[in-house]
Amino acid sequence: MLKKTLLIAATALTLAGCQDQASQGGAGGGNRSEIRIVGSSTVFPFAKAVAEKFTQADTSRTNPVLESTGTGGGMDQFCSGVGMNTPDITNASRRIKKSEFEKCQANGVTDIVEIQVGIDGIAIAQSIGGKEFKLSPAIVYKALAANPFGKANTAKNWSDIDPSLPNIAIAVFGPPPTSGTRDAFEELVMEAGCKTDAATKALKDSDKEKYEAICKELRTDGVYQEQGENDNLIVQKLVANPNMLGIFGYSYMEENADKVRGLAMDGIAPTYEAIAGGKYPGARPLYIYVKKAHMDKIPNMKEFIAEFMTGSADGGYLAKLGLISIAKDKRANVESIVSALTPLDGKDLK
Repeated sequence: MLKKTLLIAATALTLAGCQDQASQGGAGGGNRSEIRIVGSSTVFPFAKAVAEKFTQADTSRTNPVLESTGTGGGMDQFCSGVGMNTPDITNASRRIKKSEFEKCQANGVTDIVEIQVGIDGIAIAQSIGGKEFKLSPAIVYKALAANPFGKANTAKNWSDIDPSLPNIAIAVFGPPPTSGTRDAFEELVMEAGCKTDAATKALKDSDKEKYEAICKELRTDGVYQEQGENDNLIVQKLVANPNMLGIFGYSYMEENADKVRGLAMDGIAPTYEAIAGGKYPGARPLYIYVKKAHMDKIPNMKEFIAEFMTGSADGGYLAKLGLISIAKDKRANVESIVSALTPLDGKDLK
């Protein structure tokens, strides 16, 4: 009982500290008028476009400060606490994890508003000068897993996986572990390929730790090359290396359509229509997470969120950057959450 009382008191003091810092000055520079945003490199260009529209609409507003840290890095900062030295919003190219939500709660970030801003696809792309071929989650898994179906990976060329594939070395540029794109790739592509083997699929219930290692652990022998939180760098390297493949969000592929093209997965190309309709295997939701405790402390946060909703609407200006709008029924639910600033309860997080 004493421990619970102390925890409640500590949380109350933290929230009070947020208000004091906003009104009187405090940690991290005291009063501030700018919205601070961290997180996903995939969502970054959309948030940047929204920030530009936001300040253009009212020049008295302070420009938001955006930092591309990757989804995991953004969550780490966002969940560190409330107050002027912490971010107000974090962008995410996957849903918040249960462990991250619990960290937030423990650090006094008790009211988190989850807003899905659109849909993206995990594109596996190559230079338009490369030899085009078709993939599947199973093929990608067999090529990139450290221990596909529990056995050491010895495949060197794509043709080692399937004789119909090119006889060229397996070489893939991709995101680091801190990236939401990496998390989504492991879940939507690697795990899907892993589960094509019945015995391995059964491990999810009998030995989840082993299942996770077999299904999601990537090769470390140079076949998979991490490129940091810079998807533009992957595009540049694909242009210079036509035999390489790269993993990034559909929006970057669309933005660089004169340089790279997406490879079909299960016979379905990563197009706007295929991703929006849920047909493409790598489709994923994109989010922003808002710290409700900061809503009345940082000027114009409501207006910024409203601008994001405008840009992400069907036919909105973010579509030109590759953001895919969510379905109308889901959109209505998101609008309800934004209107009421309904906090996430976290019950169905993984």
